[in-house]
This record gives sequence, C-alpha cells and structure tokens, in this order.
Amino acid sequence: MLWKCALTLIPMSVVFLAAADQTWKDKQVSQWNDDDAKQVLTDSPWTKTVTPTVNPAANSQRGMGRGGGMGFPGMGGMGRRGGMGYPGGGYPGGGYPGGGYPGGGGYPNGGDYPSGGQTGTTNDGGANSSQPPNLTVRWESALPVRAAELKTRDNNAPTLDEDHYAIAVYGLPARVANGNVQQLQDQLKKQASIKRDGKKDLKPSSVEVLQRENGPVIVYLFPRSKEITKQDKRVEFDAQAGRFQFTQSFYTEDMSYQGKLEL
Repeated sequence: MLWKCALTLIPMSVVFLAAADQTWKDKQVSQWNDDDAKQVLTDSPWTKTVTPTVNPAANSQRGMGRGGGMGFPGMGGMGRRGGMGYPGGGYPGGGYPGGGYPGGGGYPNGGDYPSGGQTGTTNDGGANSSQPPNLTVRWESALPVRAAELKTRDNNAPTLDEDHYAIAVYGLPARVANGNVQQLQDQLKKQASIKRDGKKDLKPSSVEVLQRENGPVIVYLFPRSKEITKQDKRVEFDAQAGRFQFTQSFYTEDMSYQGKLEL
C-alpha cells in the first residue's frame, strides 16, 4: 500500500515543481520579481541554449574583404527541439508600463548576468578551444523578453522596431565580429533563415552586429509582414557565424503569454 501511495505522489510533485518553475506565466508583468524576469531571459519558450557545431573548414574558406572583413560559408541543416520597441524604438503600447526605462546598469542592481554569453560573462570559445561556446538564442522581439529586460535594467538590450521579429544570439567569441562590420552583417544575413513546415524559408531583412563588453550580440531581423502564427507550430532558426553552425527550434504553442502568441 505504501509503494502505491508513493507512485501516486510522485507525478503530483512533478506537476507542482513544473508550475513553480514558471511562476511568471500566471502573473502580470508588473507583478514579476527578479527571478521571474531572469527565467524569461535565460530559460523560457523564447530563450534557449544551444551548442553549435564547428566547421573547421570555415577558417580556410573564408574570404578577406576591405579592412580584414570576413566572409563565411553556408549554413547547417535542420535540428530538433533543444530557446518591442525599446528605449529609442517602439515598445508595444508606447513604452514600459508606468513610463520610461528604469535607471541602472547590467543584470539586477548592476550585477553580473547569468551564464550564456549575456552581460557580465565571458565566453571565449577561442580558435584553439576543443569545445565550442554555449550560445543563447533569444526571440528578442517577444513582449515578455522586452519586459524582462526592463525589469532587470538591462540597458545593453538591442533597440528594436515594431515591424520585425528579432532573434538575438549571445555568447559568440569576439573574433567572430572582427573586420569590416558591414560585410560581416551582409554575410550573416545570407547564412540565416527561419524554417517552417510546408512554407518557404523566411530570410532576414537585415542583421545587426552589436559590440558589447563581453562579446558581440548578433540580431537577426525578419519582416513581420511574413506572419508567423500558432498554426506554424514549430519554427527553426538556422544560422552560421564564422566556424559556428547552429539550429534552434521554437514552438508556438509554448510562446504565449496572457493568452496571446508573443513573438
């Protein structure tokens, strides 16, 4: 009888733990605490950690442009499930609830950001490293992500507009962004796409490389005129940067907040 009770209790405990892990889902943004915001930015339907594959041939195949600009070869293939505006650009509804962006530095109270190549971390992944860096792939334009950045006073977050989906990649080594920035952005644009079953690949309209103290942030901008809906179910982001090829799946059924798909 005791073992039957134990088996009954185990699934219930798993349910309670899962609910506790995503407490932000049942709260309004104004009720989020720092832990809620931290989870949205590090481990949520919009934020995933991916370990890229390394293409050693990319080092010898890349072409040099003006000022040492680098070109990179093609993309990796499809993968499986593994993760608005802002000061100076159109946050939905005209800004964060209650007014402007709160002051302060990096992650809560100016401290370090948790691991994953964000503010306060260094992710080398050097040329001689045997292990590629862990990358954070984040659906940057999603309202919960923008709200969490405001909550944590991350004033290094990218400035976005309302006309694009934005996916940001954090954690790449600094050398990826060496050389001619415009040539690099053009090359990264060619090597990225969003894939959906039964539909033509969605290509970025532009790519921005943002220099940050702890490494570059690459922001891929996709036109919202090519709408992504819940019916798409799974969307896969494919990209390559330097030697690093990576794919991350996002699931639209999970990317809802307060009953609305947020991308």
